[in-house]
Amino acid sequence: MAIERTVDKTSHVYLIDGSGYIFRAYHALPPLTRSDGTPVGAVQGFCNMLWKLLEDLKGDEQPSHLAVIFDYSGKSFRNDIYPQYKAHRPPAPEDLVPQFSIIRDATRAFGTPCIEMEGFEADDLIATYTRQAEAKGAKVTIVSSDKDLMQLVDDRVTLFDTMKNKRIDVAGVIEKFGVGPDKVIEVQSLMGDSSDNVPGIPGIGPKTASQLIGEYGDLETLLSRAGEIKQTKRRVNLIEFADLARISRDLVTLKTDVAVENSLDEFGT
Repeated sequence: MAIERTVDKTSHVYLIDGSGYIFRAYHALPPLTRSDGTPVGAVQGFCNMLWKLLEDLKGDEQPSHLAVIFDYSGKSFRNDIYPQYKAHRPPAPEDLVPQFSIIRDATRAFGTPCIEMEGFEADDLIATYTRQAEAKGAKVTIVSSDKDLMQLVDDRVTLFDTMKNKRIDVAGVIEKFGVGPDKVIEVQSLMGDSSDNVPGIPGIGPKTASQLIGEYGDLETLLSRAGEIKQTKRRVNLIEFADLARISRDLVTLKTDVAVENSLDEFGT
């Protein structure tokens, strides 16, 4: 069971991307059903993954605080900014939908806090708790392979991809994006993200985006000096689609000030 424990500079907070775990579990196992016909394949996969993580952390990396964070079903504030955000995604598979609530119950049965909040994605809650923990001097590990969370990485925050058993630090972010974590948002604003329907600037991919941000420093400086770009098509697109880049920046920027309903101190292990 989770216990209340004050987060301080000796703490190591683990924040698990529960929604990422669900979809990995769903695609990793064949369909399974209970005796009453309820599908439970994703439930079993999720529980196996969570159990393995908790067992593996019984050592030097044992967390002082831990919680599983889920996306709230339905739309988020990003759909108000850009109605097409994630609009192209098909609905969740029919046999996965009834497993969502069971997985949340299973998380609680592990004695682990199960956190979600209407109007926000799991990433925003993770970002908020991460910055709260850092403000108290704590170390944070985010259990996820989601590249959108790389903007949070710094000398006290790492990502942990359990499927690859790989920890991603500042150097890992630079390897992925060609820039440090503090510039990830700027690069994503240019390149967009087809999986989330974030538009970006047409014709600009990851490599060009990182080169441009490396040269100009940030999105606004680049857009204000777009007329200097020598490549005609790139210059035209930066001028014509500047507002889409700004919208993209708003979409990829994680909120770090969500008025969360649960305190970090409640996640004590």
